[in-house]
Amino acid sequence: MKISKLFMLCLILTMVFSLVACSTGDNATPSNSSGDAANNNSEQASDKKIKIGFSLSTLAEERWQRDRDYFVAKAEELGAEVLVQGANGDDTKQLAQAENLISQGVDILVVVPNNADVSAAIVEKAHAEGIKVISYDRLIRNSDVDLYVSFDNERVGEMQAEAITKLAPKGNYVYIGGSDTDNNALLFKKGAMNVLQPLIDSGDIKLVYEQWTKDWNPANALSNMENALTANQNNIDAIVAANDGTAGGVIQALAAQGLAGQVPVSGQDAELAATQRIVEGTQSMTVYKPIKLLAEKIAELAVKMAQGQDPGADKVVNNGKIDVPSILLDPIAVTKENLDDTIIADGFHSKEDVYKK
Repeated sequence: MKISKLFMLCLILTMVFSLVACSTGDNATPSNSSGDAANNNSEQASDKKIKIGFSLSTLAEERWQRDRDYFVAKAEELGAEVLVQGANGDDTKQLAQAENLISQGVDILVVVPNNADVSAAIVEKAHAEGIKVISYDRLIRNSDVDLYVSFDNERVGEMQAEAITKLAPKGNYVYIGGSDTDNNALLFKKGAMNVLQPLIDSGDIKLVYEQWTKDWNPANALSNMENALTANQNNIDAIVAANDGTAGGVIQALAAQGLAGQVPVSGQDAELAATQRIVEGTQSMTVYKPIKLLAEKIAELAVKMAQGQDPGADKVVNNGKIDVPSILLDPIAVTKENLDDTIIADGFHSKEDVYKK
């Protein structure tokens, strides 16, 4: 009887231990499954293709077509997808296009603003959807834009004025600026005046005409230069033009008066037509901003920020509302003397095209 009771007790204990073991095993299984699911989700998140929205003020100019191509190529090399929109210089259209990119679920928005102030609305709409915004080459003003990447645009203006004052240290000067809705145009003029103002104050030069160029349109620059020549009876000794497009309009006006090649003219962007004018002697210089370097850098930063990483900005630029984290690259002044060693050596333009061979 005692043996039977002992046997029964052992049997009961064995069953209890079995039940506990089974129970523990069942609880462990879901835990492992959850871990596997979490790992799978993490892997899927990291494998998800980043979608970048790229909103440009225009694609009508050679400069911005190059930016687009370099940017897209680099982003795709990094495994991202790029949705590109060009607004043809229309503020309302750019805003609508940006909204469309946001609605397509982009992970980050890169904007070349047509209007520095109007584009603040793009930043606001993107942030409302949790999307960060990079201001590409031109600063979006009065906004909480997340990053600004460009060249040192104040230095660009200084380079333009330095080159022209070296050729014409005294005389009547004309300043043909860019679009006053573009923050870069304001910086170019500020830089130019850093050089020109002391000479104006000393009386060595006289600024006889200055005007902005609406929408950066060369036809408007042509009209401005015609007005400058008329107002001063063609007595103009030097012209600081904010970019190669405005320089082209200026030189067209000079040519009509038989003055092309006699009056120094600055430029910027290293457009093919400008390099050809430098060779011909009708344009004195341009400022080369290695666009491939800029576009590829911003593509890398866009992917980085879309992944939640810090872009590593080393400067700030105030946009009227905040000090925007910024990365500024160095521009290069180009004349006939170093054309081959810069623009052509970089493959930006071929020697055959520049020299029309």
